[in-house]
Amino acid sequence: MQYSEIMVRYGELSTKGKNRKDFIKQLGKNIRHVLHDFSDIHVNPQQDRLHVDLHGEDYDKVIERLTGVFGIETLSPAIKLDKDIDNAKRVALQMVKDQYQSGMTFKINTIRQDKNYPLDTYDINDKLGGFIIENVDGIKAKMKHPDIEIRVEIRMNGIFLSSETIKGAGGLPVGTGGRATMMLSGGIDSPVATYLAMKRGVKVDMIHFFSPPYTSPQALAKAKELSAQVAKFGGNIQFIEVPFTKVQETVKEKVPEGYLMTIQRRMMLRIASQITRDRHCKGVFTGESLGQVASQTLESMMAINDVTNLPVLRPLVSMDKTEIIRIAEKIGTYDLSIMPFEDCCTIFTPPSPKTKPDLAKTRHYETYIDVDALTKEAVAGIKVTDIKPGEEFMNQNQDVFSELL
Repeated sequence: MQYSEIMVRYGELSTKGKNRKDFIKQLGKNIRHVLHDFSDIHVNPQQDRLHVDLHGEDYDKVIERLTGVFGIETLSPAIKLDKDIDNAKRVALQMVKDQYQSGMTFKINTIRQDKNYPLDTYDINDKLGGFIIENVDGIKAKMKHPDIEIRVEIRMNGIFLSSETIKGAGGLPVGTGGRATMMLSGGIDSPVATYLAMKRGVKVDMIHFFSPPYTSPQALAKAKELSAQVAKFGGNIQFIEVPFTKVQETVKEKVPEGYLMTIQRRMMLRIASQITRDRHCKGVFTGESLGQVASQTLESMMAINDVTNLPVLRPLVSMDKTEIIRIAEKIGTYDLSIMPFEDCCTIFTPPSPKTKPDLAKTRHYETYIDVDALTKEAVAGIKVTDIKPGEEFMNQNQDVFSELL
């Protein structure tokens, strides 16, 4: 079957009242970003449906992309026809024949938006259903739980036929829930936290700390590719590289070993907060899960949060590792996350970091370093890259990998 469009239905957006048009406009924008490399496609958001006109593009590939976009409740590959009932009969028959096997039942389910159409719902069901029974040997109509259901929508601009309803990602369109930053390490947790933040409509800018030569170009490429992987849920992502080598070397040289981790994380959050304010974002997301590592105890979180008054949001805080891995596998980040490249959260890690750091001691030990100068230098050295859904970065370093093997 050569479908002419994908019909997208909204979910939670239907509760948004006067703001509904803004949510629909943002969803259309996100879908255009996600389908950026399908040059012939046209995206047409309307009040109660969004139409993706295929113009010959492969509908399976388009549907694969759309099922990940937040703000879509369901979608259907559909065929748009002129308001000619004879054409509708022929297309409905072909849809049934494409799926029919001996003993199957079917149903015609008609909705009329155009109340002036000369045939009412009963007439349309009767004409299309009768035509199918006449032309498919052995098929029977069944109103409850049929094997094949042909949906007919009589809309102002034509007749739309579909026979498959696919579940979307739900949630809210990315960008309707404000803008925040995410501290992306490159491990399993932070991409999952990004996914959950995006599901509530938050536009996320990624902040990634890197420390050459202690961290490699492959580790940086991996973080970028993880960003491209989650970008498929809402569109382009701004990736912010923060040079962190000098901060880590200074902290390691001047701070007592037990407080290395705590003060290093305070510097990360301090720098992330400055970048967040500079970019007019309203909060910082992290991939922390309570009790998972030394920096994720309540005492550590309190000592680290001490450096900012911005909201620090932790979508994974009550999840265990098994739950997080399950989501990582579902969204396609797990295999990339477990690639064994070092990140700056693990280098210089002391053998016995404080799991219950004392806040007063933390503040005191931090006076051993020039916090303001180090923060200012790191923020001044950031590099921002616009990353599109599905872009690849690891392959660019393929020769380097080969040399290491």
